[in-house]
Order: sequence, then structure tokens, then C-alpha cells
Amino acid sequence: MPAAEKKLPERRCVGCGISFPKKELIRVVRTPEGKTELDFTGKKSGRGAYLCKNAECLKKARKAKRLEKNLGVPVSPEVYGLLEAELLNYVGN
Repeated sequence: MPAAEKKLPERRCVGCGISFPKKELIRVVRTPEGKTELDFTGKKSGRGAYLCKNAECLKKARKAKRLEKNLGVPVSPEVYGLLEAELLNYVGN
């Protein structure tokens, strides 16, 4: 009997609403202390929201405050700055 294929976890981008494999997305997490930060490991404790690596999705999410709505706390300009830098770094590769 052949081994069953392992199912890859998928998450939905808050910008465009399309589902992607979890590893392809950037996770923004609200920690139990109420801080928002980027989670590159995908294992930090807290409520998470995901963005695909597309600058347009970040613009949509920021304009509609979708990260704030998903996380339930305000997202600081520093976190948005880190997201923009990460997207520039991704595009540069």
C-alpha cells in the first residue's frame, strides 16, 4: 500500500483572499502580550494573520485595515515598515 501524500497546510492572504501554502506567506502575529510582530518561523505563540509576498496585497490590507481586524489590535507603522522591507528583499531575490 503506497504512503498517503502529506497535505500541505494552506492559509489565506488577508490582502487578496487567495489561499497559498503556509510556507509561501509572511505571518504577522499578535503575541499574548498584545504586541504585533513578524513571525518568520510560523511557530510563535499568538493570533496570526498572513500576507502573500505581493506589494499590492500589502497596500490593500493596509488601506482596509485588514491586519488590524484580523489581529484585533492596532498594527504599528514599524511593523508595516518591516513588511515593506521584507517584500523589497523578496523581490530583490
